Amino acid sequence: MSVSLTEVAAQRIKHMLEERGSGLGIRLGVKKNGCAGFAYVLDFADEKSENDTVFTQHDATVVVDQDSLEILEGIEIDYVTEGLNKSFKFRNPNVTDMCGCGESFSVK
Repeated sequence: MSVSLTEVAAQRIKHMLEERGSGLGIRLGVKKNGCAGFAYVLDFADEKSENDTVFTQHDATVVVDQDSLEILEGIEIDYVTEGLNKSFKFRNPNVTDMCGCGESFSVK
């Protein structure tokens, strides 16, 4: 099982944690939401539970709960600039469809 980070995303995560002053990394999960079924949930991870899997790449950590892991298997997290907007982007090979606004997705 794998979750990967681009170097740019890893740098952004480390910067966010430095600004915050604490934290293990970021927590990535999914929740039922939107017209397509699921949405990504991104938050700070301050600790790891026994139901979490930890992925570390480029010295940055992503924590994923067991319930979300199957949907997130193989995902790549990037951090991109599009015009004046900067945001995390998720390249998830399990996504079969996205809603028109790009906020939610469905999986195989």
